[in-house]
Amino acid sequence: MDVFIKTHFSGGHHLRAYPGNCENPHGHNWHIKVTVRAHQLDRLGMGIDFKELKKTVNAAVDELDHRDLNQHPAFQEINPSSEHIAIYLFNTLQQPLHTERYRLYSVEVRETESSGVIYYGE
Repeated sequence: MDVFIKTHFSGGHHLRAYPGNCENPHGHNWHIKVTVRAHQLDRLGMGIDFKELKKTVNAAVDELDHRDLNQHPAFQEINPSSEHIAIYLFNTLQQPLHTERYRLYSVEVRETESSGVIYYGE
């Protein structure tokens, strides 16, 4: 069973060496969807409590909110593209969202309503 929450954050970035306008500083309201795959339910019939999932995800997302992502330690050497943001969030959330009953399944990052990425880990 898959359990997910959606959240968002606002931030600025620029894509180093990009051959176009995205090399200039600009911002997005990124939309995030985090999915946990539950292999069994707890005694209350839940895969993971939404409250717990939101708290964990929001702590990670808050690190990115209202920042120049190029200045974040995770993006000093790599571009803060949607792909790299998804990988960063997945790696940050993988350990706290892993128990005997459930594990992190995917992180989706959307720059717009119609474009985004989904990362499933390696």
